[in-house]
Amino acid sequence: MLDIVQNSLNAGAALIHIEVDEQEQADTLIVRVADDGSGMPPELVAKVTDPFVTTRTTRKVGLGLPLFMQGAKAADGDFSIQSEVGKGTRLCATYRRSHIDRQPVGDMAGTVQTLVLCNPDTDFVYTRRLNNRSFTLDTRELRRALGGEVPLNAPEVQAWIRDYLIEGEKGLLEVSDR
Repeated sequence: MLDIVQNSLNAGAALIHIEVDEQEQADTLIVRVADDGSGMPPELVAKVTDPFVTTRTTRKVGLGLPLFMQGAKAADGDFSIQSEVGKGTRLCATYRRSHIDRQPVGDMAGTVQTLVLCNPDTDFVYTRRLNNRSFTLDTRELRRALGGEVPLNAPEVQAWIRDYLIEGEKGLLEVSDR
């Protein structure tokens, strides 16, 4: 996820949406990332899942998108990318939730906290769904509540973000286990 979001940051995104949606009964896991960055022309979109196509100048391979796509397809899922120059990019990876080759979601609370900590001037909207329950962290709302006086990477704000994300995840799992 960090590598995927880094692509959005490199594209100059000011707002990045990250959504993780698990539906037990439908046996699906859907991961979406959308940004308002510079976007890509259609000819690059058509080739961007090739690991030997990258816009980076520091190395000649780009593995983030190819691995994201491969992981979805290996778990009976699919992958799509839509991008428009000047408007941004949207990625969607779907997985069969119960598939033995589906990789675990991992520590999304730590991932999102790290993204906010390291990119305090970028806004993130993280939505986590499990069945019919969800929670959202929207850094735009945090900025409004803080009145612009306290940065998002301040230690006390980071502690609150981490606790909020952990409690949100825990709340979803507790309801699911009943």
